[in-house]
Amino acid sequence: MDERDTAAILSGDVLGDTSADDQQQPDLHKEEADAPPDGSLRPPGACQLPVSVEPVLFLSMFSLALQAPLSTQYLWDRISEDLGYNGSKRSECSNSSAPPDPLQKEVETLTAHWNLYISLGGFSVGLLVVPLLGSWSDLAGRRRVLILPNLGLALQAIVYLVVMYLKLPVVYFLVGRLLSGLSGDFNAILAGCFAYVADISDRRSRTFRVAILEACLGVSGMLASIIGGEWRRAQGYINPFWLVLATNLVSALYAYLFVRESVLPDPSAKLLTTRHHKAVWHLYLTGGSSSEAGGKFHKCKLWLYTLCFFLVVTVHFGTRELYVLYELSSPLCWGSALIGYGSAAQHLAYLSSLVGLKIMQHCLEDSWVALVGLASNIVGLVVFSVADSTQLMFIGYGLCFLFMTPTPVLRSKLSKLVDPSEQGALFASVACVESLCFLVGSGVFNSLYPATLHFMKGFPFLFAAIILFIPAGIIGTLQCLDQRRDQRDSTVS
Repeated sequence: MDERDTAAILSGDVLGDTSADDQQQPDLHKEEADAPPDGSLRPPGACQLPVSVEPVLFLSMFSLALQAPLSTQYLWDRISEDLGYNGSKRSECSNSSAPPDPLQKEVETLTAHWNLYISLGGFSVGLLVVPLLGSWSDLAGRRRVLILPNLGLALQAIVYLVVMYLKLPVVYFLVGRLLSGLSGDFNAILAGCFAYVADISDRRSRTFRVAILEACLGVSGMLASIIGGEWRRAQGYINPFWLVLATNLVSALYAYLFVRESVLPDPSAKLLTTRHHKAVWHLYLTGGSSSEAGGKFHKCKLWLYTLCFFLVVTVHFGTRELYVLYELSSPLCWGSALIGYGSAAQHLAYLSSLVGLKIMQHCLEDSWVALVGLASNIVGLVVFSVADSTQLMFIGYGLCFLFMTPTPVLRSKLSKLVDPSEQGALFASVACVESLCFLVGSGVFNSLYPATLHFMKGFPFLFAAIILFIPAGIIGTLQCLDQRRDQRDSTVS
């Protein structure tokens, strides 16, 4: 029987022992993770800190989770002001039997469309930039990929602040989003942080270090959601966005001053070259070097697991943007505080999913753990689709407490399908797929929401639940085939 797939996330073979191939490449990762870096790799403010990139990811996620719901609410308020709609004084929020206000539907439609345009603009650029930066970091070093996207996010916050101060048209939000996408956006930070931990950790501690990064995402997102809702209600939008700007700058400064380089930089490494995208293309075209042993079935599994990852993450990204719109309008009519608590409950699932994953691994194969997580997500989305009260919405959030477990399982299965020498190209392709997921999720769900308001407001959530049956079927089928092959091989032996 094979080892559990999840234990193979960023397997220790990635660093590997010294080999002839290693000696031919000037940009290889350090052999000994615990060995102190050279003086040339030491940042200006280097000191012996018990953490490495955890603060970078924590601060970056905090700024992202703080600004995301506030941006949607600001769009709602600006569009409502332009159209002369004041939803807080309308009767349908207190009287569910009142007919829907056509002006409210217009506000919802325009807000969803602007969310779509802003998301499409930023992530269509990031779709090309993220795999470029990820593969480039294997040669030029990780610290640059941690600093540049944070500066891009800070520049986006500056643009947003200018729009709010000067009451500029909301189309300038798209300009800020494009600037952030050109620098790699948050996906580049995420890829750089996980790659950095893979560089500096040994085989025994790597899984725990990856779990710490996952926890940083949930905790920072939960804190930002609670703080953002209360702060916006008390002081408006501008002050929270000043914190977003400061957080991104502090994250970039920390990476520059305190994060030691984990990859020996190659001075001749070029950023604008096609070799970075060719590595990803070759991986999926041939199935990787290890496909020679597994044949066509091995290549098929690589594509099928990638499809599952695409569908699961697309649903996560697509539905996440609709929660605020769904909660702002009638019959829920949530305020900033409740929206913050709802977003915090969603981010809390990062922690509950990790705990559930660890517990279920003692009695279930990883594929079945992923199916339990998909079932949790499906049930929660069905509840969201019919939720017409605050109690039902929070019941839906509670039922989704394991919705993040399929993602690490799929990452680990993909990592076991390629050789250690191809891990860099694999993670670059995963970052590319994640950017594509946001692009497709934003386009589909932000278009579907206004189109289905007239017959079922929660239909996009029901549609998302139906989509998740596809990866559930694929994962279950592949697991059954693997078990049958294992039984046949054990019988022959």
